[in-house]
Amino acid sequence: MIHNFRELTVWKKSVSFTNDIYSITKLFPKNETFGLASQMQRAAVSIPANIAEGAGRNTDNEFIRFLEYSVGSAYELETELLIAYNQKYIDDVKYNEMQFTLIEIQKMLYSLIQKNTKSIM
Repeated sequence: MIHNFRELTVWKKSVSFTNDIYSITKLFPKNETFGLASQMQRAAVSIPANIAEGAGRNTDNEFIRFLEYSVGSAYELETELLIAYNQKYIDDVKYNEMQFTLIEIQKMLYSLIQKNTKSIM
């Protein structure tokens, strides 16, 4: 079954979140350009990219597998966000805002996985 990823709220939200990650990582120290900043950008991009790739697959099982990859990237990014916060690259307000949005995305992904898992049973 082909899914239209462009209509998925979680895809839209994760694209927007990725843009936010790029904005905040631009403010990181220059020595982090190829370190934490780059890693956070790659993890963030991976979330909507895996949703889109999975949507183009032939079966719901494959779609679910790529949604699970997105969840993994979201958890990776959650860890990197905490490290950036601990290093004082992100202030309290921005960290809490980003953390809240990331948890929302994780919940949305889990919900979509559950919905698609039920449809194949």
